[in-house]
Amino acid sequence: MSISRIAPHSGALRRAVFTTLAAAALAASGVAGAQTKTLYIGMNGGTFEKAYTQYVFPAFEKANNVKVVVVPGTSSDILAKAQANKDKPQMHVMFLDDGIMARAIGMGLCEKQRPSAALNEIYPAARFKGDMASGVSLGMTGLAYNAKMFKEKGWAPPTSWMDLADPKYKGKVVFQSASASSFGLHGFLMFNRIQGGNEKNVEPGFKAWPTTIGPNVLEYIPSSAKISEMVQTNEAAVFPLTPTIVAAMKTKGIPVEYANPKEGSVVLIVGQCVIANNSEPELAQKLTEFLLSPLAQANVLQYGSQIPTNPKAPVVGEGVAQVAAINGYMKTAITVDWESINANRPAWNARWNKTIER
Repeated sequence: MSISRIAPHSGALRRAVFTTLAAAALAASGVAGAQTKTLYIGMNGGTFEKAYTQYVFPAFEKANNVKVVVVPGTSSDILAKAQANKDKPQMHVMFLDDGIMARAIGMGLCEKQRPSAALNEIYPAARFKGDMASGVSLGMTGLAYNAKMFKEKGWAPPTSWMDLADPKYKGKVVFQSASASSFGLHGFLMFNRIQGGNEKNVEPGFKAWPTTIGPNVLEYIPSSAKISEMVQTNEAAVFPLTPTIVAAMKTKGIPVEYANPKEGSVVLIVGQCVIANNSEPELAQKLTEFLLSPLAQANVLQYGSQIPTNPKAPVVGEGVAQVAAINGYMKTAITVDWESINANRPAWNARWNKTIER
């Protein structure tokens, strides 16, 4: 997998990209109505939200005489909101991690995305079955580590998911809850595979966890929000995370690095779907088309470290190295069986909460 690149030049190139982005949105908009409408989009907050609200949504808003308002939350939060308001949706579009998106589609919460040039351009892996959703960013869950602590201790970077069981990390592993986080679930499933299991059989993982990784875990956290703080206080040594989040943390001066496990990372696609029966279906479809466009994705890469799913997205500056790294990780990346996972996850969640996080 490779993504076209534009080598970094001057600020003039970036300005040209932004100008073209606005023009593209305007060209696709048709005739805007006189009254400003509002679209609500559920997505993760923080750097992710900022990249969209500052560098992507404004061009769409101007071209379509609409205001895009973010409803922030984790994928689980957004799914719960959509489900609670299924009969009268309060949101128009939602971003969810791929596994949770598969659940949303199964629950009838998504509307089929209409054909478009941008939809045809994205990687096949980013097109959900039946085009009920589409991927807006490409990533994977691997391992990240506290670079400052590792340097002080003289430790080599981790190379395997099984490094989480190394006794030298006792009390220094931070693990996201497998019942609440895709990162935690991915980490557990890779451990389970190493133990001889698969997505249809997690018995090996549950059986081995308490005597391997379990004793090393300082804390099970519901999301990755606390990791930055725990790295800075030197509580956390190693933890499941994505290279995009690592890149975003590094820009804030947090001493973290990404390590791609030899057994492979787990493909993680952030998907978008038009919420079924929403009050503005036409505008919602336009927004999802726009967010797959090359230049919209280029801006999210540059300002949010999100890897494009559209290979035509121009790549500039630090994005060149980021995309090259992701392409390398994808060579050994694992795609998990979400159909089996979602069929059994309620039972897994109950067992995890009772036996692992008790």
